[in-house]
This record gives sequence, structure tokens and C-alpha cells, in this order.
Amino acid sequence: MSYLDRDTYGIYRNDNYVDTDDTGPGPRLMGADTLIGEDVYNRQDEDLGDIKEFMLDTRSGQVAYAVLSFGGWLGMGDKLFAVPWQALQLDTVNKRFLLDVSKEHLKNAPGFDKDNWPDMASTEFNTQMHNFYGTQQNVAGGLTSSGSVMGSGTGSLQSDPGYNRTTGTTGTGSGTLGSTGTGGTTGGPGSTGNF
Repeated sequence: MSYLDRDTYGIYRNDNYVDTDDTGPGPRLMGADTLIGEDVYNRQDEDLGDIKEFMLDTRSGQVAYAVLSFGGWLGMGDKLFAVPWQALQLDTVNKRFLLDVSKEHLKNAPGFDKDNWPDMASTEFNTQMHNFYGTQQNVAGGLTSSGSVMGSGTGSLQSDPGYNRTTGTTGTGSGTLGSTGTGGTTGGPGSTGNF
């Protein structure tokens, strides 16, 4: 089941929604509820698990982590894993997320019990997660893996390049949403878009 199948409000079912089109919702602005349960694969086309929850940084307004269950193949039962949002890419062709790590690497992933969640806002936790997945912490002025500047309002999931967060208006902008840092274009035919 993909985000298109979980779309109970018709977000992606209008004439404006096309994977390669920027006129409607998706793939660069998507409903969080439609992404819960979304499959996560690696670049070797191995099924790694699925998304169980999103952790939002309410101060910055950005998604900090996707909480994943990597399934029984790790032999870890009900363990959950926080994956930095920058580590995931939306594969619009196959309607799933990509995480560029091997199954072998994930065997050493720091996880937690579903009944004992860590303090995900702590510096120690953030450092451990970002070091493991090779991403940068969301520090205002820092760069995401796609090359956009964090905390600047450009290239974030919540706005288009011309959106002014302060006034809530749109205008001309010069964001970097089209760049994934891997040579692809967000939402382009056959490409993966980095959130």
C-alpha cells in the first residue's frame, strides 16, 4: 500500500496532482498521515521496513526523525529506530522511501523499545543518530544533504521557495528544492526527491 492508497482526504486525487508537476500537493509537500506505513527500501532494492511515526521539531517546524520498524529480519522484535529525515528520499516511481544503508549496517543501528522512548531532543541522541546515518544535525544555517540551508525557510517540506513563513504569503523565491545533492531533480520522471 502506498501514500496514494492511504489518501483518505483526496490530497493526491485531483487533476493538479502529477508526480512531475509542482502545481498540487506531492511529492514535495505531502500529508504526514498518508506516509505512515510507507515502505522503506535501500539502494540494493532490499525491503528494510516501514515508517511508524514522525517526530516534528516544533521550534523549527521541520521533521526531525522518521521512526521506523525494520521488521523481524534484524532479530530485534519490537525495536524502533529514529532515522534523521535528511537520510530518507522519496522514490516517487515506486511509491516508497529510500534509505541509503545496507542491511548489514542497520544491524548496528541504535534503536529503542516501543515502551521506552529516548529523549530525542537531547544533544547526545541527535549526535548519535546523525553520526550513525551520516547526516548533519538541523542547525540553523547548516546544509541538508540536498544542499538547502536549514532554518532559512527555503527548501523545507513546509514551504515552496517563495513562501514567507513570517507573513504566510508567497512571492518570488530562490530556494533549492530542485536539488537532491545526488544529481536528480525532485519529483522528476524516474527520480527520487530528497525531502
